[in-house]
Amino acid sequence: MPTNVSRMFRSLMLVIAILVALYLTACAALFLFQRALIYYPQPRDAGSSATLLTLPVDDTQVLVSTRPHAGPKALIYFGGNAEDVSRSLPLFAQALPDHALYFMHYRGYGGSSGSPSEEALARDAMALFDKVYADHAQITLVGRSLGSGVAVRLASVRPAAKLLLVTPYNSLVELAARQFRWFPVRWLLTDKFESWRYAEHIVVPTHLIAAADDEVIPPASTRRLYSHFPKSVATLQVIPDTGHNAISDNPDYLKALQDL
Repeated sequence: MPTNVSRMFRSLMLVIAILVALYLTACAALFLFQRALIYYPQPRDAGSSATLLTLPVDDTQVLVSTRPHAGPKALIYFGGNAEDVSRSLPLFAQALPDHALYFMHYRGYGGSSGSPSEEALARDAMALFDKVYADHAQITLVGRSLGSGVAVRLASVRPAAKLLLVTPYNSLVELAARQFRWFPVRWLLTDKFESWRYAEHIVVPTHLIAAADDEVIPPASTRRLYSHFPKSVATLQVIPDTGHNAISDNPDYLKALQDL
């Protein structure tokens, strides 16, 4: 009988060892391939009529779709993780005829060279802001979804005039932890996009827009981010009956752009 118990114990230990090995392998895979789960580079629309600006940053060539316009007002747009920003430019051109428009294609997106990462996007955003600021004194920053993290960080270190965040999140860590509940995401994630850390330092008028039926970013995450802005700096608008990707088709979204 002791022999049988011993065999059962060894078998149990073997099963546990295999499960632990599989779990650790999954953690390693999640760590190694995390950026492939965050960024989904898109090609630039070949039919776009936007003017292309090439922005050299480090050893990378970042492309920016633009609609030039003389005057003090400009808008810089940072898109979602699977967005071709050149397709979003016409709506903004319609809503804001008195603004010069600059829509940044992240590294690896739309013909830009390099690979995307949180720190790389932050550097690119600052370089673009500095270039635009040389010609336009009033710059509005717009960030949608993933890009909201880029925009809020930029607004905390550069003299933006206004900030608009569309379907923003409190932090990417929270979203990843919700998606991968059984993994130590807080230790594995490299690109954390902790927008709440930068929200505390924002002093310019900020407007957050959430989709009531957002299936990607829980409205609670947007509300948590909103709570981190200094009092009287930010306003929160929730657009009913719309989802994460459909929000730009809603008339209330267009009105929010026209009010910039």
